[in-house]
Amino acid sequence: MPSSALSPASPPVSAADRAHRYVRERILSGEIAGAAMITEGEIAEATGVSRTPVREAFLRLQAEGLLALHPKRGALVQPIAPGEADDVFELRELIEAHAARRIAARPAVERTALVADLRPLVAEQSAAVAADDLPAYAILDARMHQGIIDAGGNALIGEIGRTVRDRQVRLTAGTVRRSPARARAFIAEHARLLDHVEAGDAAAYADALARHLAAAREVLA
Repeated sequence: MPSSALSPASPPVSAADRAHRYVRERILSGEIAGAAMITEGEIAEATGVSRTPVREAFLRLQAEGLLALHPKRGALVQPIAPGEADDVFELRELIEAHAARRIAARPAVERTALVADLRPLVAEQSAAVAADDLPAYAILDARMHQGIIDAGGNALIGEIGRTVRDRQVRLTAGTVRRSPARARAFIAEHARLLDHVEAGDAAAYADALARHLAAAREVLA
């Protein structure tokens, strides 16, 4: 019997899930800009589903803070306010530098193994930029930084990092959309961050991270 016959079938994706994913991905990538108004009808047409599941998807996106619903008008895409962006950058710097300090205290063999796991993400980032797939780059960027935070070993801090992950993806996408060349610079900086992890140099990591985030702030400003 083929092995595929032994594997449980993947659950079908519901119409509401399809509409939710479609809108969410486009908001995070910046394809649907902050402050844009979208309607159930246009999303239903784009995804090939009826308005009822789109309405359900809109309600979920409103609960996630990505949309604000306006009856009979549509849904307003919530922009990231400048103050919110600064808060996200500050939080990321605090928790990621803390994780780097905890990682630096570990044996060199553990640090090397961690970096070996994360370096392929840097290669994937390069491939995404070469293919002009900046939304994919933004997701890979967030995965690498979250990998450092998770490796710090504090589950609660890791969860905090994940709570701002969508905002991080959206900010990164906005940064590289304004300055595609900045994505290539970010990739080089990611490689250096991993070098500092492997060397166990938490101070150098914190300094490089601060400059890395400051560059993103400058582009967005």
